[in-house]
Amino acid sequence: MDINLEGRVAVVTGASRGIGAAIAAAYVQAGAQVVITARKPDGLAKAAAEIGSGVHAIAAHAGKEEDAARVVDETLEKFGRLDILVNNAATNPYMGPLIDASLPAWDKTFEVNLRGPLIWTQAAYRGWMKEHGGSIINISSIDGLSAGGPLAVYGVTKSALIFLTQQLATEVGPGVRVNVLAPGLVKTDFARALWEGAGEDAKYPWPLQRLGKPEDIANAALFLASDASSWVTGGLFVIDGGGSLGGAFS
Repeated sequence: MDINLEGRVAVVTGASRGIGAAIAAAYVQAGAQVVITARKPDGLAKAAAEIGSGVHAIAAHAGKEEDAARVVDETLEKFGRLDILVNNAATNPYMGPLIDASLPAWDKTFEVNLRGPLIWTQAAYRGWMKEHGGSIINISSIDGLSAGGPLAVYGVTKSALIFLTQQLATEVGPGVRVNVLAPGLVKTDFARALWEGAGEDAKYPWPLQRLGKPEDIANAALFLASDASSWVTGGLFVIDGGGSLGGAFS
């Protein structure tokens, strides 16, 4: 399938590396203009240089309402439209049982992982998509699909993000589509603690027997941004190499 995003403009949060950077690169390759955001300007500059022309970097905190509004305003001023929003930014300051989680860690995780997607969606919707349509893609996780893992607080936010996606899909159609991706274990710096030390040739205990790559998630995000998914909203897409089948990830 040849997906063409020419003439479209996307904003991707948390796009200085990993999945966010891969999604931004895929959109640029498909012809879109892409605004990438992250907190640290140095990381953004590096990502923009690696992706090449078609990218505009704006430093912003994913959990701050004023930053979301500023990025949407700058995007509309520079490009005159905003067709695609990818809420990818996430944080995970705590690993361990939910019962032992500190409230500051809880609050920080919710600020970025759940409050963030809502405020960026509101800004994009009010600024452009309400009148002109668009596609919103949230990045959840298989940790939001079942309880019992070590990423307890993170998992709660990612489970809530799935419901947030489905609720928004019922409210903003037919002009705006909202979908959610649930990646499994992807080889990124963000997930390093979960895969480091296994070795490049490790076979993992799920059907496709390998770690995910950022490009695996980017391909799905490309589909959901395009007209090829024009009858898809409120969808949950699990991309985990089969890891969530039959408890293979437990």
